[in-house]
Amino acid sequence: MTTTIALVGRPNVGKSTLFNYLTRSRDALVVDQPGVTRDRKYGIARYKTQSFLIIDTGGVTDQISGISELMNKQVKLAITEANIILFIVDGSEGLSSLDEMIADQLRYSQKLIKLVVNKVERKNQQPIVTDFYQLGLGDPVIISARQRLGIDVLIDSLPIDQEEEENESIPTKGIQFAILGRPNVGKSTLVNRLLGEERMITFDEPGTTRDSIAVSFIRNNQRYTLIDTAGIRRRSKIFDVLEKFSVVKAIETIKIAQVAILVIDACDSLVEQDLHLAGLILESGKAVIIAVNKWDKASDYQQQRLKANLNRRLPFLDFARVHFISALHGKGVDQLFPSIDESYQAASCHLSTGALNQALAAATAAHPLPLIRGRQIKLRYAHQGGENPPKIIIHGNQTESMPDHYKRYLIRYFRDQFSLVGTPIKLEFKTTQNPYKDRVNILTQHQLKKRKRIIKDRKSNY
Repeated sequence: MTTTIALVGRPNVGKSTLFNYLTRSRDALVVDQPGVTRDRKYGIARYKTQSFLIIDTGGVTDQISGISELMNKQVKLAITEANIILFIVDGSEGLSSLDEMIADQLRYSQKLIKLVVNKVERKNQQPIVTDFYQLGLGDPVIISARQRLGIDVLIDSLPIDQEEEENESIPTKGIQFAILGRPNVGKSTLVNRLLGEERMITFDEPGTTRDSIAVSFIRNNQRYTLIDTAGIRRRSKIFDVLEKFSVVKAIETIKIAQVAILVIDACDSLVEQDLHLAGLILESGKAVIIAVNKWDKASDYQQQRLKANLNRRLPFLDFARVHFISALHGKGVDQLFPSIDESYQAASCHLSTGALNQALAAATAAHPLPLIRGRQIKLRYAHQGGENPPKIIIHGNQTESMPDHYKRYLIRYFRDQFSLVGTPIKLEFKTTQNPYKDRVNILTQHQLKKRKRIIKDRKSNY
């Protein structure tokens, strides 16, 4: 059984910094500001021949209302799941009353508790460490997560189950899909509904989710990795440094995911930021699904207006499945998984060269190629050049002059022919070089020189 370790402590004591070091990643958002982490974040840590599951948590506070209460609930869930609790305290500030309150709460967990004094970079801070003996949790381990000091001693002091790496099975991430959208459109509520548990903090306040959270799960024998992201606002409205980092991580998530679910608020219709996010997803080449949330709250007029706007303002995503859902009540949410599977399979499909050439010949026969300066464009053969998204390379003559409307026609034809639903298709045209082109140019230049010489001789004779 894999050992599970939870990082617990008050806000801004360095839990996320330690999490990133142990997992050898930058998954946890680290900003010199308390209250950055809110939801539980899981990661696999490896040390020498040992591996264990580690949980980063939000800072525990003494507030019993609002979002702090929900954060404390997430911490309690992490404590319940863990075998070992690393109680992180701040050695630069010394013992606080909040540390004493947290220590009293941890005693009731009946779990192994290890006291860790972080942010001890200088030797003159050693006298401050002695104050933490008052907590009655044994000898503290002194570390500096930022400077990577004392962490080896900390891991060696933990009773981590010894497991041979060759017997370990590292689970694959499966289909990775990200939930994207503006703030307060119901992304975290949708995540909780998809997972069937209160995995993410949901609060009636924009910007509740600050970091990108990845959760792996299995449904119908298919493994998925769901990534919840922070809401992305327009750049001109972002002033907080923390929000800027959150938006950057959310945009980076698009590159990691294989399928993107764009969540739109049915009550707000379609705004410019929704179009901007749709453009980012399209530029990344990821498969995409549109989920219109809060459909049960929208009036008949709002529903009709939104459907009209989807057709009028998002024609470049006409290949995406559109689902009208209610994440709060679960209406239509289960239908997202078939679309996720369909979009992923379409984006990663393999297209044989023979089938592509047959489709290309049928497309050009049904709709002949246009004439360019009196000469007809010729498309000779096609083959697949990549996946995620499918990339089709077409060779021919004068392909650089191919009109955009004919490119769109070919994309639609290939999409219908191979049932490529939910994924963009990229076309690349390559013009076959004329082997006589350079020779013709040389002859033409020679003829021009000869003609000039003849004209010059005639003038001299006069």
